[in-house]
Amino acid sequence: MNKLDIQTLAELKQSGYRSRTVKEELRENLISQLKNKEAGFEGIIGYEDSVIPDLQTAILSKHNILLLGLRGQAKTRIARLMISLLDEYVPYIEGSELFEDPLNPISWFGRHELETKGDSTPISWLHRSERYTEKLATPDVTVADLIGDVDPIKAATMKLTYSDERVIHFGLIPRAHRGIFVINELPDLQARIQVSLFNILQEKDIQIRGFKLRLPLDIQFVFTANPEDYTNRGAIVTPLKDRIESQILTHYPRSVEISRKITQQEASITKQQLENIEADGLVKDLVEQIAFEARNSEYIDKKSGVSARLTISAYENLISNAERRMLINDEKDTFVRISDFLGVIPAITGKIELVYEGELEGPAKVANILVGKSIKNLMTQFFPDPEKLKKSKNTNPYSEIINWFGAGNTINISDNLQGREYKNILLSVPGLKSVVKQFHPRLSENQQFLLMEFLLHGLAEYSQVSKSFLDNGFAFTDMFNSLFSAEFGNEDDDYGDEQGRY
Repeated sequence: MNKLDIQTLAELKQSGYRSRTVKEELRENLISQLKNKEAGFEGIIGYEDSVIPDLQTAILSKHNILLLGLRGQAKTRIARLMISLLDEYVPYIEGSELFEDPLNPISWFGRHELETKGDSTPISWLHRSERYTEKLATPDVTVADLIGDVDPIKAATMKLTYSDERVIHFGLIPRAHRGIFVINELPDLQARIQVSLFNILQEKDIQIRGFKLRLPLDIQFVFTANPEDYTNRGAIVTPLKDRIESQILTHYPRSVEISRKITQQEASITKQQLENIEADGLVKDLVEQIAFEARNSEYIDKKSGVSARLTISAYENLISNAERRMLINDEKDTFVRISDFLGVIPAITGKIELVYEGELEGPAKVANILVGKSIKNLMTQFFPDPEKLKKSKNTNPYSEIINWFGAGNTINISDNLQGREYKNILLSVPGLKSVVKQFHPRLSENQQFLLMEFLLHGLAEYSQVSKSFLDNGFAFTDMFNSLFSAEFGNEDDDYGDEQGRY
């Protein structure tokens, strides 16, 4: 007999159903998962050897959990994935707003149903997706929101006194009975509200005004907190923290490879974009490197963190910028260029918290600095280090390129250039193609031109040539001529610097 066909308490008893607490469900289903070598927590990348083992240990210990970490570290996502460890369906007394276990009723309604209907008590089934409740902690959250309060309308309608349990309107936590309840950003919850959670965590009951009420709630609590909030905007009161048995620290991706996997998994890229726009591994790594540079930047508040959402948004913008150019030029396909990183700037500026020095520079300029540092960092993975070549007796492979710019030549690379124009401009620089072919002889045509442009940007970051920002692209010139021009520059040039075009 399919358990979903069970409709009465008598049938439930005959089926041999055994009641389990939420924590027992999580524990036993996790044990089964581990024995079967199943991965679990699908989509969580980079935590396989750190956060996930700690989380599994906490579940096996039947602990309430605090996930502590900076923004964008998948804390809420981890909590939401815990529902996969619950039983697919559990029975409850039909009509119960607390979804009470038919074998363990806790409210007046549940007890009354069993007393009056006995084994004929109607049974319904609750899917695990409905056993998850989430609340963002904000300063305006009240005890009534979380726990409940007396409902005068109920009392008047049912003609009951305020001392009757039936006049209570239950809050979010009692309604999460037999499920997982998550409070995000716990430190933002006022201290007096945090105090109201003491009894629920320890004694498993609730108190509403003057009622002598005991509801043995069955809930798995998961809290999330940001260390910045923890220390600056609020705090978790000590007795509450003491009642949360396991505190698990999350972290940002520890390598570009892991970060890239997360971005590629989460980025919203359309089917048309995937088919028509080629994104080489170089530009994908460059996007991830921006986040790593940001987390170490002197201009950015390290306590605030740099969310993984930065690289996801940046990659989406990168693809869309290339798509925009393709549509404007009426081309059937294209590939992502380094000049497309101009479209990434808006995705960076909204996701970084600047310190005083960063505010002086301005968010746009800081974003451009991060892109430049990322290019410089990756440059030596593809080509010889220009600084080391200065000290070496070997021939400098970049000399023809540098000398050409030194002779007064200049090029402008706009992010709206048609494919043919873009390639012709790069081919006009003597030695550029040959250097790329020397160190990377087996590239496709698109990869070759991408590396040619990348090499120009890399040489600029190492001060071998000069790069200046145009409204929709870059200008490359001789380093010494640009320094001479800057010395006698006009006010318009200074204004351009303030806008982040340097």
